[in-house]
Amino acid sequence: MVQGGIGMIDIRQVNKIYPGKNGKIAAVSDVNLHINKGEVFGIVGYSGAGKSTLLRCINLLERPTSGEIFIDDTNLTNMSIQELRQARQSIGMIFQGFHLASSKTAAENIAFSLQVAGMPAKKRHERVKELLELVGLADKADHFPAQLSGGQKQRVSIARAIANNPKVLLSDEATSALDPSTTKSILNLLKKINEELGITIVLITHEMEVVKEICHRCAVMQDGKVIEEGRTYDIFSNPKNDLTKKFIETILEFNIPKELMATCTGTLVKLQFEGNIANEAIVSDMLQAYPVSGNILHGKIEYIRDEPLGIFIMELLGKSDAIKEALAYLEKRMKQVEVIQHGRNH
Repeated sequence: MVQGGIGMIDIRQVNKIYPGKNGKIAAVSDVNLHINKGEVFGIVGYSGAGKSTLLRCINLLERPTSGEIFIDDTNLTNMSIQELRQARQSIGMIFQGFHLASSKTAAENIAFSLQVAGMPAKKRHERVKELLELVGLADKADHFPAQLSGGQKQRVSIARAIANNPKVLLSDEATSALDPSTTKSILNLLKKINEELGITIVLITHEMEVVKEICHRCAVMQDGKVIEEGRTYDIFSNPKNDLTKKFIETILEFNIPKELMATCTGTLVKLQFEGNIANEAIVSDMLQAYPVSGNILHGKIEYIRDEPLGIFIMELLGKSDAIKEALAYLEKRMKQVEVIQHGRNH
């Protein structure tokens, strides 16, 4: 995965303004993003944040009011309609609602995009067979959409979107209508496509769980603006913006019952383990090095694209000086150590 510099997708000062009853509405406002070749990039935000409008600006289904969209250093915003039609052959798109033709079989739905691109019938047949195998639907070629589950429909939609070997795949809330188990299987398929085919994926979602699973980097949008952007792991481990923190809390945060806090006489500490540190015996080493004892009250380890991030709540018991030394040790070894409640009895 290429990092840094001008991205494969370069969004420069993009604005999208619509007329409204009470004046103009800025759906997208001064957005600048650089999406690297071969990465999965997530754009997350609540409904109305402008993320879907921004996605549609990338392939100019929505033409920006101002600003420029570059893909591989080619300015899409300067293209003629004919040039843009040709450029879109290298940009696949999948939607929440699948957008399949109900009168066509799974194979026919996939073949249609190949036919439009002018691929000969024999090659179309071979390519469709190959794609159905890739998305795990080799036995569903002759099934109509009404005979398929939601997850299977989305797999057909994905196969159709990548049929012409696009450089970029745009995903607009593609898992929002699916149950958690099916969502996971679709995300695994997208991850496989990204890793095996090298397709750059831009993924729009309002679910941080989706971002956590497959996105290398992500941006958070609010009121048409990008309010935070960075490596997904960094955003999860150290969110800056209040809205981002709210998103992260849906996955990482947990509350200690007041009753439990009331019964604890020791010092309550929240510890965050990042990266490889999550697998190290830091707490065990600390307990052996200092005359304190500890009780783990709550804890969990989440994996952000296979990289561990752990959060633990523990009670430290011992004399105040020993606890101070133990905390200092933890702070040297870890990025985030927060005292939630100081001990009452030492």
